[in-house]
Amino acid sequence: MCLYEFERKVRIMQATRRNFLKILGGGVIVAAGASTFAVTRTPQKAYLPWDLAGQYDDPRERAISWAILSPNPHNRQPWMVDLSTPNEVRLHVDLDRLLPHTDPFSRQIVIGLGCFLETMTIAAAEEGYALSVDLFPEGSDPDALDKRPVALIKFDADKAIPDPDFAHLLQRRTQKDAYDTARPVSDELLAKLVSSGRHGLRFDATNDPERVETLRNLSAAAFEVEFATPRTYKESVDLFRIGRAEVDANPDGLDFSGPRWEALHLSGLFTREGSLDPSGFGYTSGLEMVTGNVRTAMAHIWMCTKGNSREDQIAAGRDWMRLNLATTAAGIGLQPLSQALQEFPEMAEHYQEAHKLLAQTGETVQMWARLGYTDPVPRSPRWTIDAKIMNA
Repeated sequence: MCLYEFERKVRIMQATRRNFLKILGGGVIVAAGASTFAVTRTPQKAYLPWDLAGQYDDPRERAISWAILSPNPHNRQPWMVDLSTPNEVRLHVDLDRLLPHTDPFSRQIVIGLGCFLETMTIAAAEEGYALSVDLFPEGSDPDALDKRPVALIKFDADKAIPDPDFAHLLQRRTQKDAYDTARPVSDELLAKLVSSGRHGLRFDATNDPERVETLRNLSAAAFEVEFATPRTYKESVDLFRIGRAEVDANPDGLDFSGPRWEALHLSGLFTREGSLDPSGFGYTSGLEMVTGNVRTAMAHIWMCTKGNSREDQIAAGRDWMRLNLATTAAGIGLQPLSQALQEFPEMAEHYQEAHKLLAQTGETVQMWARLGYTDPVPRSPRWTIDAKIMNA
């Protein structure tokens, strides 16, 4: 296809915005010539860590190779590990992977590190290793993270039995798409999910239609605030990885690969620069998509701590990981609704409302999520363990 013909096709695609909204919803793309290759590629290197999990000589590396698949905010993968001492792992935070605008006190980042620790514990137990975990052995700052270790982890051989949740590690996903509003979430399933925690958090949940509708509206309104606040929205846009090449080069952040996103990017309708324009397609369609999806929640579940120490946040991450595995086992979708729990000033009204609706006196709501049934989604990109070992 000649350059002129290609440019003509792009102009036609730009003139039919309504058709591209169907693409956002998962419609089929038909392309020809050079554009077929562009829109049908999927990342390759970015998914390798899922295939390599457990395939390392050192038992610590085997456990870490599972732990890097854990959920974490904005897929920042904020963990670094020091393996310089035999049979020990020192877990650190990567200070270049914080979210200073949406997560100013790094509470969510620490929750992600808790997920890492729980997954590592589950994976080590599969081989008989029990982990002893000393949190923040050199102390911590409640307002900011620093270079001090998050945890000192020691491996004790032949002291653990396999954990049944290990079977669900490779199938775990964060499911952000629309949920089936014709399929309810049962009381029995909610009761099972509420009992999935192991680290002392208070879980609660609801499928009451009126209460679910209230929480749908709050989660949508919180997304609107995050979008409307330039610095918090830009923090997300800066982490857009658009298309296979970008995802393979930087397998973190927010993954926009696959046919629909490649086609939108090829047409010029979806770019980082355009997404920052409040009147542009990327901004308006993105906001319409995320708020529309959270309004399909069929139930909500949340986790609270009595305090809000760094140790509380780690415990929240460990139980968030357990909840993820419980929903995976049950075949139901789970998406964190972090926006209303973010601690930047513009979100204060919604933060207070979330705590009014979800917390008991003095509690901190650490995680809140929507539940519902939906189609399977792909794996998330990941850095390999080599990129996460400090002394490799």
